[in-house]
Amino acid sequence: MSGHGHGHGHGHGCGCEGEHEPAERGLEYGLYQKIDLEKLQCLNESRDGDGKLVFKPWDQRNDRDKFVDSDADEELLFNIPFTGSVKLKGIIISGENDSSHPAEIRLYKNIPQMSFDDTGREPEQAFRLNRDPAAELEYPTKIARFSNVQHLSIHISKNFGAESTRVYYIGLRGEYSEAHRHEVTICNYEATANPADHKVESIIPQTNFIS
Repeated sequence: MSGHGHGHGHGHGCGCEGEHEPAERGLEYGLYQKIDLEKLQCLNESRDGDGKLVFKPWDQRNDRDKFVDSDADEELLFNIPFTGSVKLKGIIISGENDSSHPAEIRLYKNIPQMSFDDTGREPEQAFRLNRDPAAELEYPTKIARFSNVQHLSIHISKNFGAESTRVYYIGLRGEYSEAHRHEVTICNYEATANPADHKVESIIPQTNFIS
């Protein structure tokens, strides 16, 4: 009996701590608002459209009513288009506290319409996950690799041994900037460029690669 009572008290204490988190954390995890949800795809979801449900506000991260289950096996592949350019700094993935929780993710950037056939290529970054039913663990990305992301693919390649995978919440932390329209101007300028300008322009692509 006493053990039971102790468990209750301890759980309550943990809950209180969570209440005092700074509000900024919720703002930092606001990138879900910059996803083009109409075009978001989740491959191998058991029910059409459920993959979109796991990108939700920070204060709803522990909502158990919205989730996605994998279908044929444990893998899931999210194709996430943003409405502008994102610098991705961290990711949280939360599932059930059992063997259906994702155990490994692989991140790819700027490969629209990615399929499972494409997941054999080298990811920008991969993480081994811990079970995180409370959505508390952030996995920091290598920011230099994720500084100009218009499209993010998240491949959940395995779970902790269950036949299917369940995800309740995917949180994305980072910075967002609007899509710029000046590319059009640059193209027009290129079309009418003087030969003299090309000396300068030939240097530009290399600086882009360095950054």
